[in-house]
Amino acid sequence: MTSVKSQRQPDIPALPDNDPLSGSAASGDPGVVGYVASFVMTAVATIVAIGVDRGVTIPNLSLVFVVPVIIAGVGFGLGPSLGSAVLGALAYNFFLTEPRYTLVVNDPANIWAIGLLFLVGLIVSGVAFTARRRAADAAFLRKQASILQGYSRDVVVADNAQAIVSITAQALAVLFQVPVVVMLMTESEVVSVKILGGVEPMEAEFEAARSSLRTGTVTPAGLYPTLSSRFDFWPVAPSVGERAVIGLAFDPDERPSAPDTWVDIVGGVFALALYRQHYWVSRNVRPAS
Repeated sequence: MTSVKSQRQPDIPALPDNDPLSGSAASGDPGVVGYVASFVMTAVATIVAIGVDRGVTIPNLSLVFVVPVIIAGVGFGLGPSLGSAVLGALAYNFFLTEPRYTLVVNDPANIWAIGLLFLVGLIVSGVAFTARRRAADAAFLRKQASILQGYSRDVVVADNAQAIVSITAQALAVLFQVPVVVMLMTESEVVSVKILGGVEPMEAEFEAARSSLRTGTVTPAGLYPTLSSRFDFWPVAPSVGERAVIGLAFDPDERPSAPDTWVDIVGGVFALALYRQHYWVSRNVRPAS
């Protein structure tokens, strides 16, 4: 490596609207707020049920406790929803079945009612949580599409290779929220390096990047012959001009299931942008924006 122009930017760009682009976002820990909210909603449902029970005899009053389960499942996730189901069954038993203000149940019919309430709560929790995950997945895909659309628009108007590399690195960092390195290469040397996320490539990782470009295949991190590499590398090889390698440093415990699809899309646009830049430079013409 005889000449390398390195651009280092330690911070990963923030995701638009603070929406996480990770597969675990929809199923992540809802935090204390979700559980507190489920408790409060169940308490309100209990007060409503007690008030109604004192004034009017209504069959299936236990269904009032299903409402917090649905709201918690859609708004906060599976944990708070299950919590509402358990609390609702206990509250119904304690306040609305004889003998009152005890968890003892004398009437077998009430045992079935409490058990059915809990079962309905479990089913509703699962349905509400599934709906929430599907909505989150749809939002996730829309955000990815928006990022890729913005990347395609920005890279088209870039007027030099360094800008193309920088825009590509930022798009990848926003998509995956992991350290990124994009290397611009010729046949014999690394021309420039763009780093986002603060993980500096080591010599072994430069060699892994060369190997990926030389073989035209993805070089995963931590596998032979690049055991010490922290980056997965993808080659980007336009038909003419400078070539490039994309590197992403995934956390082994939070690696996305199929990153290749999105990297291939970015890599394809990246290759076209490099080819376009080479075309204009070879003719000494400024690219049209």
